[in-house]
Amino acid sequence: MGDPKFPHKTYSTPRHPWEKERIESERQLLIKYGLKNKRELWKALAVLGSFRSQARELQARMRSQDPQAARQFQNLIARLNRLNILGPGASLDDVLSLTIDDVLSRRFQTVVYRRNLARTMKQARQMITHGHITMGGRRVTIPGVLVEGSLEDTIAYSEASPVASELHPIRQSLASQKEETVSSDKKEKPDETEEAEA
Repeated sequence: MGDPKFPHKTYSTPRHPWEKERIESERQLLIKYGLKNKRELWKALAVLGSFRSQARELQARMRSQDPQAARQFQNLIARLNRLNILGPGASLDDVLSLTIDDVLSRRFQTVVYRRNLARTMKQARQMITHGHITMGGRRVTIPGVLVEGSLEDTIAYSEASPVASELHPIRQSLASQKEETVSSDKKEKPDETEEAEA
């Protein structure tokens, strides 16, 4: 088991550290999802690898009509359904076709940004670590937590946070940003209708 003071790593590093294509793809993911370092990406890859290895093992066991494997398959799909990664009617092939984007898009930091509670991914991370965001009525300060679909609507500003006030500069900048996107969408729609009429 080991000493609890020295827990085992929850990720593995790449076998070949100097691969240009992998380094570039990792850099793009770090920028897209506002990750602090590659360790966070490797942890997400470990989660994805866990899902896929379970699916591969279950594929082999379900061919032999193992009843325990069928129950484990239902539990795996139920977990992925709770995380909004896959639907309830998914198959093992769907699990094997998952990508790293499917896991990273369910991180707390990403969900906060997509719910328009922060202007950028980096700002979403900062607000989470500083304790300005709650989920399910509880303050969460870990950006890498995977968000369940049932808790997604409960994500909001903490009542004890100054950001909860509508007059806070962050809230005002978010409101102006939202107005700009709405007005730009309205400008684009008449052009589309004119093209359809022509």
